[in-house]
Amino acid sequence: MTSDPTSSTVDTAADPATLPSDPDNSPSAWLGSITHILRLAVALTVIALTVWLLGDVLTVIFAATLFAVVLHGLSRILVKHLHLRYGWALSTVTLGLIGAVVLLIWGSGPAIVSEASRLQDALHQQESSLRATLESNPTGQMILNYLPSSLGGKQGGGSSLASIGSRIAGSMTGIVGSAFGVLGTIVVILIAGLYFAMSPTLYANGALRLVPVPQRPRAKALMLRAGQSLWAWVAGQSLDMLVVGTLSGIGLWFIGVPLALALGVLAGLCNFIPYIGAIMGAVPALLLALSLGTRETIMVAALYSVIQFVEGNILAPVIQRHAVQMPPAITILSQTLFGAILGFPGLIFASPLTAALLAIFDGLTPPLADDERV
Repeated sequence: MTSDPTSSTVDTAADPATLPSDPDNSPSAWLGSITHILRLAVALTVIALTVWLLGDVLTVIFAATLFAVVLHGLSRILVKHLHLRYGWALSTVTLGLIGAVVLLIWGSGPAIVSEASRLQDALHQQESSLRATLESNPTGQMILNYLPSSLGGKQGGGSSLASIGSRIAGSMTGIVGSAFGVLGTIVVILIAGLYFAMSPTLYANGALRLVPVPQRPRAKALMLRAGQSLWAWVAGQSLDMLVVGTLSGIGLWFIGVPLALALGVLAGLCNFIPYIGAIMGAVPALLLALSLGTRETIMVAALYSVIQFVEGNILAPVIQRHAVQMPPAITILSQTLFGAILGFPGLIFASPLTAALLAIFDGLTPPLADDERV
């Protein structure tokens, strides 16, 4: 008797025991996915706790690293163009920076201190005058009632702006600030950054030893990528600060605003913080312009608006073409995030830190294909 091949095929296909198992639905695959998720959650929790507990120390370490990147980048330029050994190039850069600071203090130190003191006194006087003007009319009183106390208003400490203000005011009195003071912290940053720049391979290789052996080549590539991104950001932002500070000082001097030099230097330094720094640098100039009259105030506001328009639409695209491209929304959100976590130092270093993180993220993730793009 012969068997029916059709019935045999059907029985075999219908038997679940003979079907190939799906590796994605197997218990081992599910267990591996759960283990990966738990490992990632634990790592993120540890990172968050470390940042929360050691935020001040991590800020100092990052500032020292950023200073080391500046020294290393300038030294590499001398190595490339003057064919010096790296040690001699670093010594030349360090002595050049020290000499520039000494000459600046020796030649312009008293004038800078005098300008800064006069600027502080003028701002205090203008603040008192503005407050008296607001208190003299109902609209101004309403504004003061809704302004937080950190901004000179009468609102209590429950406001979020007041909370941010208190964090900014107290950020320098944290763990590191209370132990060394602001000046001591700056000295620590400079010395640590110099040592980092003297032996960058020593510290980089030490960090790589903490990475599992199979991941070390990728970690090395990401570390180099982040360092190049930081150097590009610093170089571009330094040029941006120089242009903004120079244009601000010349424009304020032409308008006739007092302390134009100090206000120009302040605008350039504040521009280290993108977007928010532009507002911080313009407020003192507008306060001083109020004492001169409405015409001068309008001219100062127009001056800063034109400078920021030129910086944002002409200068920044040219710089970003050779440096780091950071979306404006990411920049502002990173300033909000790091400012809330680390206080005012986090606001200062949010942009370079985000530039390094974006470079690492770009190295970790593959680019999108043409059919995957939105």
